[in-house]
Amino acid sequence: MRLDDDDFSLFGLPQRFAQDAVDIEARWKALAAKVHPDKFAAEGASAQRQAMQWALRVNEAHQRLRDPQKRAGYLCELRGAALQANENTSMPAAFLMEQMEWREALDEASGAAAIEALDEQVLARERGLLAEAGQLLDEKNDPAEAAKRVRALMFVARFRADIDKRLDALGH
Repeated sequence: MRLDDDDFSLFGLPQRFAQDAVDIEARWKALAAKVHPDKFAAEGASAQRQAMQWALRVNEAHQRLRDPQKRAGYLCELRGAALQANENTSMPAAFLMEQMEWREALDEASGAAAIEALDEQVLARERGLLAEAGQLLDEKNDPAEAAKRVRALMFVARFRADIDKRLDALGH
């Protein structure tokens, strides 16, 4: 185990999108217990600092591996397809039209039921994009196309956050 191992190697997992969430959690708990700084209290400040580095590294890897969108993006990066989320914001016209329709629907929604129905629609689209990204990564080995899905997922996640804010404002 080395600090510069990729997240999958660190967790002893195959480098693929499809993962068992329960397995990820179990491996994280085992690793976190193994490198917890309190276990190194008797070994001095240097050992504790190194344990802290390990604990941070394990927690960062856990955050990426447990979230399917982050895991997909990380795999794209590992396979040479940088997301360039800030530089590359171009999206297909059909996707942009869908986004505009969702925005209009959210603006026009008069109550929680309408907003929740929209959220279900957006959630279904999110799940579809995740499935496409997973297939592109695990079956077709096409990280460049998968990166496009991940960028689309980022748009969808921001929109779902707006839906949540709107529902919170209504007390739901």
